[in-house]
Amino acid sequence: MAKKQGKVKKATRAIRKVVAKKPVARKKIVAKKVAAKKPTAKKATAKRAVARTPVPQKVVTRTPKISPNRMSWLDAEARTPIIDLYAQQLDSFISTIADGKVDEHEVQSQEARLVQLMQEIEPQLDDAMHEKVTRLLCELTAYDIMQVLHTMQQAQPRETFQG
Repeated sequence: MAKKQGKVKKATRAIRKVVAKKPVARKKIVAKKVAAKKPTAKKATAKRAVARTPVPQKVVTRTPKISPNRMSWLDAEARTPIIDLYAQQLDSFISTIADGKVDEHEVQSQEARLVQLMQEIEPQLDDAMHEKVTRLLCELTAYDIMQVLHTMQQAQPRETFQG
């Protein structure tokens, strides 16, 4: 058994020498590998950064096609609405006003034409344009009501008759 113990001791010394030398060798090899990998790592990082940057998307703007014969909503010089002038030229308006009275049937006919146009146009509008056209219709309606009330107030006699 003594021989076996001696052999073990000798083997242990040899392993100790190899193990002691390996870390030094490993450090050099690791240092070489790290030095060799540093430029590669920078290139890979640079490539990743370029690949990850978002590509700006082109903004598609629709330019409306404007006919030279288009009727403007505003008077070019006075910057006042002139849609009421167009409304006064409508055949339906002229026939309603011709007798000087507006009856219930004429109001219902006008409402039906309005509803038909709204149903035709509303689905063609995107959300932003729908919001703007809705505001436009509301402002136009308020303007018309105010204009009618103002006209009626101007037509009232200012003084009461004292006979």
